[in-house]
Amino acid sequence: MRSQYDPEGSRLPIKVDETSNGEFIPRPLDKASLAANQLASEQASRHARRLGLDRRSFLTSACGAASTLLAFNQAHAAFGQGGGFFDLPPAAALDEAAAEEALVKREFIFDIQGHHVNPLERWRAPTMDMARALQFMPHGRCSYLDPDSEFGHVECFTGQAFIKEMFLDSDTDLAVLSFPPTSLEDEPLTNEEAARTQELVDALAGNRRLLVHGRVVPNLDGDIARMPEMAERWGISAWKTYTQASPDGTSGWWLDDERHGAPLIEMARKTGVRAICIHKGLPLPTPMMTSDNRLYGGCRDVGRAARMYPDIDFIIYHSGYDLREKDGPFVPGDHRIGVDSLIQSLIENDIPPNSNVYAELGTTWRYLMRDPEEAAHVMGKLLRYVGVDNVLWGTDSIWYGSPQDQILAFRTFQISRELRETHGYPEITPEIRAKVFGLNAVKPYKIDPEEVRRSQQRDTMAQAKLRNAEHPDPTFLTYGPKTRREFFRMNFGQDG
Repeated sequence: MRSQYDPEGSRLPIKVDETSNGEFIPRPLDKASLAANQLASEQASRHARRLGLDRRSFLTSACGAASTLLAFNQAHAAFGQGGGFFDLPPAAALDEAAAEEALVKREFIFDIQGHHVNPLERWRAPTMDMARALQFMPHGRCSYLDPDSEFGHVECFTGQAFIKEMFLDSDTDLAVLSFPPTSLEDEPLTNEEAARTQELVDALAGNRRLLVHGRVVPNLDGDIARMPEMAERWGISAWKTYTQASPDGTSGWWLDDERHGAPLIEMARKTGVRAICIHKGLPLPTPMMTSDNRLYGGCRDVGRAARMYPDIDFIIYHSGYDLREKDGPFVPGDHRIGVDSLIQSLIENDIPPNSNVYAELGTTWRYLMRDPEEAAHVMGKLLRYVGVDNVLWGTDSIWYGSPQDQILAFRTFQISRELRETHGYPEITPEIRAKVFGLNAVKPYKIDPEEVRRSQQRDTMAQAKLRNAEHPDPTFLTYGPKTRREFFRMNFGQDG
């Protein structure tokens, strides 16, 4: 069967590129990542010929993914990046059984950060700058949805594309649909529209596979007061908020401040939805971005709030990761930004590992895949200081396309023995992988994974996944902006 997406096999199954989730200006690849992509492409051609396959057929196989990861190891080692690596046997590049042994699904996967935009008519209006800007994204149009429509490119970001990329083309079992910080008038996805996607997924699956957040901007008039209605009407599973966000673009807020943070937490208590997801680290490009964006993206308030409210689960989205700071081992100090600011805050406030603070990996892991040594330090620090039971899986997809490449990379990632012995990082065992992939998130989201497994074994989605696996045709696309120009068009409707 000829692929309708990439018949020539030009796209690698593991995507290491410049793509942003729309919250930060795309970062160019370094020499090591460029070399890794080049080597992976060369070896794909070589291995496909040896197996008598065309490139596309090889790249959609388990051997194609294994070959790519092994090429990444080789290239990064040549550049002296040896702190982390993808742990799979060299034979997996050509031996399908060995590749499947290393890469085929065996964990419950709960992705707690997914995104799409709404498909309603107002998104197709010529005056909608963001919708118009989406046509400039790298993939352009979705041939399997609405290729002939003037605004067909909008469909590439809707619930239909989300379902294909998130559920059919990846090992994800359960996901959460999240929201950006905007005013009610400018929401790219409303609760009503999210509920429609949830209903569609549930109808396809025959059970619940998609949860939804409730977006709260506490310094936006009326947002906190709306929380009880949102919780009751939409079945909110957790709250999503942004300490960098401000309606007038002036100043952010802290989780423990009396004007905004404390009222939000107290209202969460009253609603009974006691998991609060806080965007930390990545800067915000939206009109609600504050002048001190990076400061309020730091985590110094997290430990204080966790100590004040031990009955609340604080889930730190992106783990506080700051793209402009290269992570190494944690050294105690005055850390105001980045992953180290989260760790420092926990230590200062006597919050031990595996308490009521969780670290989420959306965008963070995807970006760390470019540098296995930095990945080893970040993952090692989070597992050591936040806790092996409190690191949560998230991918920030659909902006990065299907999360399957992130899943395959993490499924095989290992921290080197040298870094483990030097810095006290744990070995990433199958048990720890299973926890990160899904078992850790069931506690704050109040999910019974065994009940989910049983209900999903024979549902319609599981059957569709099996049929899809028989004749896989993944897009291998990334959906977010890859250049500065695309970033500014997407966020502001103009060139940067």
